[in-house]
Amino acid sequence: MPLTHDLALQQLHAWTSNPSLLIHARVVEIAMRAAASKYGAGANADVWGITGLLHDADYEQWPEEHPKRIVDWLREQDEEQIAYAVAFHQTKWGLPPKSPMDKALLACDELAGFVIACCLVRPDGVATLEPKSVKKKLKDKAFAAKVDREIIRNSIQLLDVDFDEHVQFLIDALKPYAEELGIAGRE
Repeated sequence: MPLTHDLALQQLHAWTSNPSLLIHARVVEIAMRAAASKYGAGANADVWGITGLLHDADYEQWPEEHPKRIVDWLREQDEEQIAYAVAFHQTKWGLPPKSPMDKALLACDELAGFVIACCLVRPDGVATLEPKSVKKKLKDKAFAAKVDREIIRNSIQLLDVDFDEHVQFLIDALKPYAEELGIAGRE
C-alpha cells in the first residue's frame, strides 16, 4: 500500500517539533507538488509532495546521521523511490540522480528555503518578489548565510532549467500559500 500523506505527516511530527523545520517541510512539499507537473511529465504529485514533506524529517533529532533514519523508515514502508530521492538530496553521499524527482528535490529544497528568507525581509513578502531580487540576495553571503549557494547553482544546472525560470516557478508555487507560510508580508 502506498504511503499516505497522513502517515507521512504523522512520521514528520513524531521526529520534528521545531516550527521552522515544520514550515520548511511544508514549503518543500508545496514546491515538489508543483514540480511534479513541471519537471515530472505528469508524475504523481502526491508522491513528489510526500518526498518534499519528509526529506528532512530526521534532521532535528539526528542531524549527524541525516537523512539515514528517514531513508531507512521509507524503505521499511516499501517506498524506495522516495527513499532514494531523500538519500540523493544529501549531496555528501555522492549518489547519482536516478529520476527527475531526485533532481527536483535537490533543486527545490535549498532554494525554497532561500526564497522564504527573501520573503521574510520584504514588506510585501512573496507578493512582489522577483528572481532578480533573489539573485541579488544570493550574492550577499551574509544573508541567509547557512544556505549553500553552490548546491543551489549546481542543482538547477542538474535539473537543466533556466535559473530565473526556476526561481519564478518556486515563487509562483508558494504565492497561494503565503498566509499559511507566513510570507504574505507586513500590513
